[in-house]
Amino acid sequence: MAASRATWLSANILSKFLGRSQVGFRGFTTTVVHRQCSAAGDGEEEENLSKPQRLVVDPDTSIRYMESQAYSEAYGDKPVWFYYRRNFKGQHAPETRKTCIRKGEIATGSPCPVCRDEYLVLDYKNIKLLEQFISPYTGDVLETKKTGICQKQHRKLLVEVMKAKDLGYLEKNIPFRVYDYSQYWDEASGKVL
Repeated sequence: MAASRATWLSANILSKFLGRSQVGFRGFTTTVVHRQCSAAGDGEEEENLSKPQRLVVDPDTSIRYMESQAYSEAYGDKPVWFYYRRNFKGQHAPETRKTCIRKGEIATGSPCPVCRDEYLVLDYKNIKLLEQFISPYTGDVLETKKTGICQKQHRKLLVEVMKAKDLGYLEKNIPFRVYDYSQYWDEASGKVL
């Protein structure tokens, strides 16, 4: 606990001079934006003001990121959730957490695949990201036990997939039905049954 606190404080001191810092974990780099501290205040109040906040990224930047070299180096040709593993006690995985981000900062040690990378924004126009969470066989959204995303991001994913299907960005899967018209038409009398 003391080592992580010291690391956070050294990053905090560095961020006062730079305004931003790069924090890396598990092969992913996250940009952390720090709020400016007031000089006239308590040490406790100053510490609360300088907590790191996540960078807010718009959907167009996320779409460009999905096509960039940085994305392909981080994830390769696999989906963003492919290498994610949750630690849990026991044999069966519990339901995923409600949310990973609270008050603008990551609140868990192992955030979900969408929350850990701030440049992954679920939006109906970001088709390349949405398709990674859709089953190629059924066309349904994959369950959270398979993908590992938190409940908040999963609800957002469902809404964005429905929007994309309604606006024509994704294909709607309408089942093709083959009817046996002999059940409705009598050949001998030429009448409808």
